[in-house]
Parts: sequence; structure tokens; C-alpha cells
Amino acid sequence: MSKEDDNKAIVGRWFTRFWGEECDLSVVDELAAPDMLLKYSLHEPRRGREDIKAFMTGFRNAFPDLNFWGAADLIAEGDFVVGRWEGGGTHTGPAFGDFLAGTLPPASGRKMHFTGTTVLRLKNGKIVEEVGLDDGVTALTQLGLIKTV
Repeated sequence: MSKEDDNKAIVGRWFTRFWGEECDLSVVDELAAPDMLLKYSLHEPRRGREDIKAFMTGFRNAFPDLNFWGAADLIAEGDFVVGRWEGGGTHTGPAFGDFLAGTLPPASGRKMHFTGTTVLRLKNGKIVEEVGLDDGVTALTQLGLIKTV
């Protein structure tokens, strides 16, 4: 397999095991570099394995049915892999204040479903950076944290 194929296989496992329907946090130690950067527009950037695990633990506690899946084949070039995705969940858990636009009260019952594109950079078989552009306006509107005109 080529480097690109190897990188796509790693990212595919990351998307399935970290962002998929059932999150397995052991995948962070397995596939993420120790100082990995995780950055999306909805949340503060996260750096390092423990910070990334804490982020996902809180996100999944607040949205127990959280699930994201691929919307197109992964594209790879050199150290970079690009993926399009969609997903979301229902806020039935504790208050959630990790969104930059505000805090949800406990068990709001609000649902979010949105899309995005993510670029991941790998080095020596580990993910060093995941930077995504998500449709945060849609998600935040659905959650009632912003209003559109």
C-alpha cells in the first residue's frame, strides 16, 4: 500500500472509532500524536491526547447519541487526508458549555444535524492535526444558541 492508502486507513479508523456511533477513547492513544491539535469552529481548540479525550467525554455525555459518518470517499495526498462528513445528535445529557456561542441547559432535547469537511495531517502513522470547517451556523441555530433573520 502507498503512504496515502496507509494514511486513509488510519483516518478511516479514527473517524469510525472516535467520531462514530460508539466512541472508543483508546483510539486516541493508538492513533493520535501526543500533542495532536483538534480544531473546529464550534469549540475551543484542543491539544494533546488527554485534552481531546476530555472534550469527547463531555460532548458524548451531553449528546449520548452523537454520531458522525463519512459523506464521500477520503482523499489523500502526501501527509494530508481530507474527509467530508455529516452527523449530529440530541442533547439529552447535562448542561453543555463547550460551544463558543453559549451553553445549553441540562437535557434541552434539542437536535443538531450538520455537515463539514476536515483536513487531517499525519506524521509517522499518527494524526498530528485535525482541522475542520463545519456548518456551525446550522448546528447552533438548531440548538437555539443563535438566531437567524
